[in-house]
Amino acid sequence: MKKKQNKEKNKNNKLKILIGTFIVLLVLFGSAYLCIPIFKNINYGLDLQGGFEVLYEIEPLDGNKLTKDMVYNTYKAILKRVDILGVNEPEIAIEDDNRIRIALAGIKNKEEAREIISSTAVLSFRDYNDNLLMTSDVLGGSAKVTTDQYGRPAVSLSIKDTDKFYNVTNKVKDMNNNLIVIWLDFDENKDSFSKEKDNCGSLSTSRCLSAARVEKAFASDVIIQGNFTIEEATSLVELINSGSLPTKLNEISSRTVEATYGETALNKTLVAGIIGIILVLLILTIIYHFSGFVAGTMLILYTMLSFLVFYLIEGTLTLPGIAAMLLGIGMAVDASVISFERIKDQLKIGKKLNEAVTLGNKESLSSILDANITTIIVAIILFILGQSSVKGFATMLIINILLTIIVLVFLSKTIIMLFAKTGFFDDKINLFIGLSKKKIMPSKEIRIPFKKIDFIKSRRIILPVVLLIIIGGLTYSLVTHFNLAVDFTGGTSISVNTTKDIDLGEYSVNKIDKAKDGSTIVINEKLTKEEIKALEDKLENEYNVSSNIYVVSDLVKKELIKNALLAVLISLIGIIIYVSFRFRMNYAISGIVALIHDALITLIFFGIFKLQIDSVFIAAILTIIGYSINDTIVTFDMIRRNYNSKNNVTKEELPELINNSVRLTFFRTIITTATTIVPIICLIIFGSTEILNFDIALLVGFVAGVFSSIYISNSLLLILEKRRLSKPQKITKEKEEKEEIRIKGINC
Repeated sequence: MKKKQNKEKNKNNKLKILIGTFIVLLVLFGSAYLCIPIFKNINYGLDLQGGFEVLYEIEPLDGNKLTKDMVYNTYKAILKRVDILGVNEPEIAIEDDNRIRIALAGIKNKEEAREIISSTAVLSFRDYNDNLLMTSDVLGGSAKVTTDQYGRPAVSLSIKDTDKFYNVTNKVKDMNNNLIVIWLDFDENKDSFSKEKDNCGSLSTSRCLSAARVEKAFASDVIIQGNFTIEEATSLVELINSGSLPTKLNEISSRTVEATYGETALNKTLVAGIIGIILVLLILTIIYHFSGFVAGTMLILYTMLSFLVFYLIEGTLTLPGIAAMLLGIGMAVDASVISFERIKDQLKIGKKLNEAVTLGNKESLSSILDANITTIIVAIILFILGQSSVKGFATMLIINILLTIIVLVFLSKTIIMLFAKTGFFDDKINLFIGLSKKKIMPSKEIRIPFKKIDFIKSRRIILPVVLLIIIGGLTYSLVTHFNLAVDFTGGTSISVNTTKDIDLGEYSVNKIDKAKDGSTIVINEKLTKEEIKALEDKLENEYNVSSNIYVVSDLVKKELIKNALLAVLISLIGIIIYVSFRFRMNYAISGIVALIHDALITLIFFGIFKLQIDSVFIAAILTIIGYSINDTIVTFDMIRRNYNSKNNVTKEELPELINNSVRLTFFRTIITTATTIVPIICLIIFGSTEILNFDIALLVGFVAGVFSSIYISNSLLLILEKRRLSKPQKITKEKEEKEEIRIKGINC
């Protein structure tokens, strides 16, 4: 009877396994399939489909103080103008209270769009001698198409500031040439009524709209008359309604990307991403067998959900955004590896599979949450202070972290628990999680691996050597100068998808950086829109290459430098506060010093090898900070657990306690770093040149982060904790009473 029941139980377990495996495979292939339509319909940025981006600084037309209403009205006006262009997903954002950034990805005729947007359709009222009398701030409501006294098409304007209009007309009526001339986009360097008076009123050939003689003061609505057709009058109404503002726009930076340049970047990055994901899935399966395969499947689901959420929030995907998604895959693996290693620890001391999975998942939760929260702090700061593609990178990173917690922490753990509960794997531990029977030696305590390695003893050599490398590397880099991009120097950067020598003619080339499949040429001049158009034509016609032209003014350069320093500073402060709250100040100080080490090593690497440092490099540094503290916190969490498991840890016991904590997390650190840098290496080898330096920065920073999380942060923590333990400890009244009782011999 019992034999029959066991047979029936085994049959049910096999059925559960088959059903569960079918569900896992369904998730795998279903997610991979759904990625395709989502990926096709998502909004792509300039660097992936071409287009142009321009940053304007807003100034009041009449010298008045710029107000929030003026800025907002300018924003609304540009929005209307872009709507006229028919761009699918325009990006128009107010920055720093006095700037507007416009990104139009995928637009076909960049020159026409640029002209329409930069022509701000500012209406002004001037006298015969071109002196400014009033701006469009006297107007109210919308312009309308009407007819003049002869039945011809005209434009009606309603007056809002009747007092001002009355005073101006009262003044003009007494002038020798008592005319009020209405201009659209008056240019002081080109326009004058004396040249345009015979042509005034011809909208197609003149910006002089109308010239009305003023016989008496009045404050009623204004009629603009001219030789307008109904189409011209309608067009004028649209222009006035979308741009009659008391502000003007000064272009302070721009970027134009050819469509073929963006398409090439997208294809290369997509190939790199697919290869990276497949390799990570294989690594997990090889190391953790069935559990690794389940986690890998969840990674595919995680990737699909990342794109889906980005699509639903109508985000714009950029090259750094895709890099953030691939980086997120490596970081998401961390959640699975921490859990698997804790499960293995429980299995090694003789726990049953079901119990080991429950305890391992429970013990790993605090490490995973702490590590991801510190990373999300950095991502939020990047989103707030970042601009353009950096903001897109931060958005994707935030999405990835949240999905990591949902998919890799809760969903993946739940599925693995369900398989563990079937009982099918009770005698197949190696198949379930990659742990051979030889390593299962039941004992009360978890065995410490890597006993022969002393991570702490070497601090007396490692810390001085690291300090010398940093001082020497910084000195060399400063003396020989960093290779700063136009983001930090101002000027124009021209990226082309060819390594051939290119003659820019009259422009003086500052430097040329050549990569595997393209070149970046930097010139000191800040090109105008006309010069950009001429240069694009030259590159296309003479060299048959597509280009990415990025113009940065001195004003933007200063803002980028300020925001970069501010972002790094705020990130470090945020991490200090959180780590101090979750652990204690000594942990925070040790962790921050390690992060500074990682950032400086990356900076020195770029300084020595003269790799270009741009605004996206700052995003890389902040990502390194967010990821490295992730590594460090997992070790800190183990140290804290070992601290709490013992009473009254002495200075003599402390080095071994920290050593053992590092040993217990060492394998996890190596595996998670490997699975994180695999997608990055794929991006370096197969991806776009556009973000090559960004990928290199992440690779160097993550390797430096592994080193610092193993050696530097823990060595510093040992030094600080020894000092803390050396200080006289405050003994509470309760402890004094217990000590007194013990001395009397009652407890002896």
